[in-house]
Parts: sequence; C-alpha cells; structure tokens
Amino acid sequence: MVQLYILRHGEAGKRMPAASSSSIGDDRRSLTAAGRDEVKEVARALAALKVRPDLVATSPLARARETAEIVAKTLKVKKGGLEEWAELKPEGRRPDFYKKLAQLKPEASVMIVGHEPNLSTITAEMVFGTASPGKVVLKKAGLAKLTVTSLHPRPQAELRWLLAPKHLKKMLGSAAAEEEEKKGRSKKS
Repeated sequence: MVQLYILRHGEAGKRMPAASSSSIGDDRRSLTAAGRDEVKEVARALAALKVRPDLVATSPLARARETAEIVAKTLKVKKGGLEEWAELKPEGRRPDFYKKLAQLKPEASVMIVGHEPNLSTITAEMVFGTASPGKVVLKKAGLAKLTVTSLHPRPQAELRWLLAPKHLKKMLGSAAAEEEEKKGRSKKS
C-alpha cells in the first residue's frame, strides 16, 4: 500500500492584484522568511519521526517547489527523488493526479507538496469518499499521512495523521528532549 504524505506549502509572499505593474505572478511567489523557517522546522520534525519518502512530488509553483526542496534536502531524499507534477498545480485535475499515483509501486512512500483547496479536497475524497469542502483543513506547512488502500474504481485511503505545523514543532521538541535524555543516561553508564 502506498504511503502518501500530503504537505501544503509554507507561508508565501502576498498575492498582488493582477493589474499591478509590480505584481509577481502567482506562480512565482516564493516563501517568506518565516515560511522558510517554519518549513525547515517541519522538515526536522519529519526527520525525527523517521519519515523517509522515496519520492517528493511538487507543484511547479515557486512556493511549493521551495517547500519541497527544503523537505527533500532535510529528509535526504535520493538524487532524482524530487519531481514536478503539473497535476499538483492549483488548476490541476484530481483524476490526472490519481492516474499518476496509480503508476507508483504499491509499496512506495511519496510526499506531495501543493496548494489549497486541492490538497484538502484530495484528502477528503480519498478518506471520506467525498470532495466536499470543509471536511479536511490543511494549514500552511501542515501535513496529512494517508495509507492508500485502493485507486480503482475510486481512490480510497485511511487517514493516519493530520497535523498542523504547531503539532509537528511540539513533536520535534519532544524528540530533541528524548534524545538529550538518552545521551544523559549513556554518559552515566
């Protein structure tokens, strides 16, 4: 069964009105400094939890790509294990995403990085069988973990985690404290 980690990109720069001559196109908006820091913390928490995806697939938009690169580097994803999937763009089609997912090995572990409302819709559709908005809310730099049980005739999965960044940061703090405690015990021995 495919292990699917669904990560929303971190905080990005403000969207400017389309008519503004100084506006950065939505596809080029990058993470803010706070967004980068938060994604780094989330990535460290995932490393402490021993999350090791075989593949990190990202929307090609700058904020998602940057999030994916930070996570892939921190989790030491193998070279070639970071791919852009157009299906993860805000206007991407879910059926095309599911077809792409079906091409993976059944035992694969994949992390997808993208945008709202698409990621919450994918999660709700796979877990609850409905793409109704509001069933699942994925915060910026938030993470869901699904175990995919079927992709045919419709996508189905079991929800394992749904974590806001603050939960992941607390886990990182707990993991660090536990590691310090182990070091202290081994010094006494």
